[in-house]
Amino acid sequence: MKTGQIHSVYFVGIGGIGMSALARYFREAGKRVAGYDRVKTELTTALEKEGMEIAYTDTPDAIPQWFLDTPLHQALVVYTPAIPAVHAGLNRLRNHGCEVLKRSDVLSAITAGQQLIAVAGTHGKTTTTAMIAHMLHQSDLGCNAFLGGISVNYDTNLILDAHSQYAVVEADEYDRSFLKLDPHFAVITSVDADHLDIYGDAEKMVEGFEAFAEKIHPDGCTLLRYGLPLKPKGKYITYSLDQVEADLHATNVHIEAGEYVFQVVLRGELLGTIQSVFPGSHNVENSLAAIGIALEVGLTFQEIAGYVATFRGVKRRFEYHIRREDTVFIDDYAHHPTEISACVGSVKELYPDKRITGVFQPHLYSRTRDFGDDFATSLSELNELLLMEIYPAREEPLPGIDSNWLLNKVQMVNKKLVDRQDLVKEVLRLRPEVLLTMGAGDIDKMIQPLKDALDEENA
Repeated sequence: MKTGQIHSVYFVGIGGIGMSALARYFREAGKRVAGYDRVKTELTTALEKEGMEIAYTDTPDAIPQWFLDTPLHQALVVYTPAIPAVHAGLNRLRNHGCEVLKRSDVLSAITAGQQLIAVAGTHGKTTTTAMIAHMLHQSDLGCNAFLGGISVNYDTNLILDAHSQYAVVEADEYDRSFLKLDPHFAVITSVDADHLDIYGDAEKMVEGFEAFAEKIHPDGCTLLRYGLPLKPKGKYITYSLDQVEADLHATNVHIEAGEYVFQVVLRGELLGTIQSVFPGSHNVENSLAAIGIALEVGLTFQEIAGYVATFRGVKRRFEYHIRREDTVFIDDYAHHPTEISACVGSVKELYPDKRITGVFQPHLYSRTRDFGDDFATSLSELNELLLMEIYPAREEPLPGIDSNWLLNKVQMVNKKLVDRQDLVKEVLRLRPEVLLTMGAGDIDKMIQPLKDALDEENA
């Protein structure tokens, strides 16, 4: 891919969070950008307002004629592996003779030659990536960042700095995409079994992360969550929320006025105190990984403490929508049993005396099947559960696997399967003290209706 000669770029799956960051990158570089996505969302609407042309039908004639008229050496097609092989538009572009690349190949090409900081893991990577990017962006070092979520601080998933030598990216394990990257620094937050439709089993997934760890530059450094079955090549620092055996860990973690306060210890040395407005004990651990990277690139602890204090998080990652004495409404992207447990646990820490009502939309039939018992255990930590139908994303239904199958596994009395059109009514019926919505599908479309209804109910 020769970026300089590219004039027009077409994205198949432009509404994906990683794809949209690349689309914004090319748009900022002065390229003409268009694309396809299955549904119109808040993100695709934002891209359209930024000057990108988006089609929502999978037909060859939806591809703009101006793109097809672009000389082939000046045209680039980018696609996500989640797009099915039978996609008519993508096949039309392949037959047209355009250069067609996966998102991971394009991200690798863009970040080549920079000091790449890659954050990998089955959960926690988006928040960690965003925090590292925030700290570098606020410092004199600067960075170019491709985020896996929308930063609350900057209201975007793309940060650009033409003068910086650093690039910060979320390293996606799906389809082994992260093996296309060549990181100088890395974080590995977790290696829980996931994406078994790609890897087959947990052992193969660990092997994928081992291959990623082997790619870290020998003069670089890896921040590795303590206890993971990996040994990166070259220098690495283990980190943990509470394991004192880890090189980097927190101590004296407590909550003051709804904010997390903790002290940071590196190899037995007390570095100082951090105060974070971004909630959740699991995010304290994510902060430690980000702090470790920031120290490695040369920021002082005093600088780091100031930057962490101003970090506002990522949309749909423990995001508050109502925060009143009588009602709390939090939304989170949690879609894996480990993430659900961490999210619910953090809510319990913050609101130990309140009833927690959870709404969960399972994501993918295969993930629901593979982790049914684990989902049931994590969801049983709630006081009440409203379970939505499975969001299929790229998959066709699997016989016998549906939300009712999962609901029957959940060990609690106050549980119910609910249709989307009845969700607001059911939530109001329960009169939640703390409402927690979770899922990686399109449950985010229900946030505003739920917020409006709860505000009206409490007006």
